Amino acid sequence: MLTHLAGRVARKALFSIDPETAHGLTIKALASGLAPSCPVPQDGRLAVTLADLTFPNPLGMAAGFDKNGEVPDALLALGFGFSEIGTVTPRPQEGNPKPRIFRLAEDHAVINRLGFNNAGHAALRARLIARRHRGGVVGINIGANKDAADRVADYVTGIETFADLASYFTVNISSPNTPGLRDLQGRAALRELLARVLDARDGAAEKHGRSVPVLLKIAPDVDEAGLDDIAAEVLAARVDGMIVSNTTVSRQGLRDRAKAGEAGGLSGRPLFRRATITLARTRQRVGPSLPIIGVGGIDSGESAWTKITAGATLIQLYTGLVYQGPELVGDIVGHLSHCLDRHGLARIDMAVGRNVDAWSRADPEGEGDPE
Repeated sequence: MLTHLAGRVARKALFSIDPETAHGLTIKALASGLAPSCPVPQDGRLAVTLADLTFPNPLGMAAGFDKNGEVPDALLALGFGFSEIGTVTPRPQEGNPKPRIFRLAEDHAVINRLGFNNAGHAALRARLIARRHRGGVVGINIGANKDAADRVADYVTGIETFADLASYFTVNISSPNTPGLRDLQGRAALRELLARVLDARDGAAEKHGRSVPVLLKIAPDVDEAGLDDIAAEVLAARVDGMIVSNTTVSRQGLRDRAKAGEAGGLSGRPLFRRATITLARTRQRVGPSLPIIGVGGIDSGESAWTKITAGATLIQLYTGLVYQGPELVGDIVGHLSHCLDRHGLARIDMAVGRNVDAWSRADPEGEGDPE
C-alpha cells in the first residue's frame, strides 16, 4: 500500500514538469537505486524460450525508454522478463527539435517525435561491457542515422558492433520520426536489408560463437498488401522473429484534440486496437511458430492477456508505465498467472493465438475487443 501511494505521489510530481525532463529524472532515479521496489510473483509457467534465450516471464520493457543502456538491470529488478535498449545509431545524434514529447493524459497516450536521439554505438558498448556478466535478457534495438548515405550499412554496423553483447537484435524500420525510414518496409528494400543484416549476423556468429536472434519491428499502419510482402520476406529470409508494432501516425478516437495535431508517433491506450489487429494479421501470415513480440497499448493485466491470445509470444510496454507506474509490472505478471489458472493452461505459450481469428477480422476504426 505504501509503495503504491509513493508511486502515485511520484507520478503526480513528474506530471507537473516537461515530459522529456520527467523521463530523464526517472532514468536517474532508476540508475541511483531510488526507484520503489515492486515485488513480482515468480511463476515457472510464464517462462518463454526464444532460440537459446529463456525469458522468466513474457513481459518486457520496450525500446525507447532506455535509449542509451543506462538502466537495463534496474528494469529487470522491477520484474520485467527482459529489457530492450535503443534505438541506437552508429553516431550520436540529437534527434528532432524540442519540445518533442507530448502527454495526452485524457487518452492515456503519448505523442513523440524524438527522432532516434541517442549517444551512439561507442557509448552504449562501453556500458554493456561494464554489465556483461550480470545476466538477464537485454535486447538491442538498432537504427540508422538520419543523414546516413547508406542506411542499411548502419544496421549492419549495429550487428557487428554488438554481436558479442546483445541477447537479441531488433531491426527498427518502423519509426515515423526519421524521414524515409518506413520505406525500408517495402518489399525490395526489405529483402536487401534482411539479406545484409543476416549475413552480418552469421559472420559475427563465426567470430563469437553465437548466432544472435534478429527480430524485425514493423509499424501498425502497414496495409494488407504491405503486410503480405513483409511476412513473405521475413519467412524467406528466416528472420528469428518480429515485433508488432511501433507507434502509429493515426489519430483515430483521441479526446485531446489540442495535442492530436502534433506530429509524431502515437503510443498508449489508443494504439492498442490497431496494433493488436496488425499483430493478429501478422500471426496468420507467418504461422504459429515464429516468435512475435506484441507491443502497443498494454496498460493492464487484461490487455496483456488479450495481446497474447491475439498472437504474441512475448509482450512489451512503455507508455502504460508512464500512467500506471512500476507496480504495473507485478500486476500484469500476477494477472497472467491468474489467467492460466482460470483457463486450465499449464504454460503461457498454450495461450498464444487462441483468439487470433477474431482479432484478425476486427476493424481498426471500430470499438471494443472482439469476442
